Amino acid sequence: MNLANKITLARIFLVPIIMFFLLVKVKFPHISIEQFSITYNQIIAALIFIIAASTDSLDGYIARKRKLVTNLGKLLDPLADKLLVSAVLVSLVEMSKLDAWIAIVIISREFAVTGLRQIALLEGTVMAASKWGKWKTATQITAIIALLINNFPFALIDADFRFDIFASWVAAIITIYSGIDYFVKNKHVINFDDKKQ
Repeated sequence: MNLANKITLARIFLVPIIMFFLLVKVKFPHISIEQFSITYNQIIAALIFIIAASTDSLDGYIARKRKLVTNLGKLLDPLADKLLVSAVLVSLVEMSKLDAWIAIVIISREFAVTGLRQIALLEGTVMAASKWGKWKTATQITAIIALLINNFPFALIDADFRFDIFASWVAAIITIYSGIDYFVKNKHVINFDDKKQ
C-alpha cells in the first residue's frame, strides 16, 4: 500500500475518534471566557477534524506527484471524505448544534453525486471535480469547524452574530447548487433508453 492510500486510511480511522470525543458522556472540563464556553473534548475533536480534513488535499497531491494513483485510492478517497463529513454532521445533530435537515441535505447530495459518478464510470466516463464541488467542500468544512468550536471567535465579539449558523446555511445552499450543477452538466451520463434493458 502506497503513502497516499495510507494517508487516506488514516483519515478513515480518525472518524470514530472524532465521534468519540464529540459524543462521549464523560464530563470534560471546559474553558469559559465571558459569554463563550467550550469543553476540552470539543477542542480535541475540532483539532482532529482539521487534521483529517487537511489530509484530503495531501493524499491527492502525493498520489499525482509520485504517480501513485491506484484503483484502491480512487475508491477510498471519496469514501473517506464522505465518512468524515457525514459522521461529524450526524454527531452535531445529536449534540443539538445543527438542524437535522441541513445534515440530510448534505449527506443526500453526497449519495446522489456518488451514484452519478458510478453510472459515469460504468459508461467509461470520469467526472472531474467542478469548482462548485470545491466550494461545497470548503463551505462544509468551514461550517463544521465553526460549529465544533462554538462559534469562536465571533461569540467573544458579538454573541448575537451566529457565524456558525450562517456558515451552515451557506454550506447547505452551495451543496444543493453544486449537486444540481453536477447533474445538469452530466445529464448525458444518465441513460433512460429502455431499449438497452
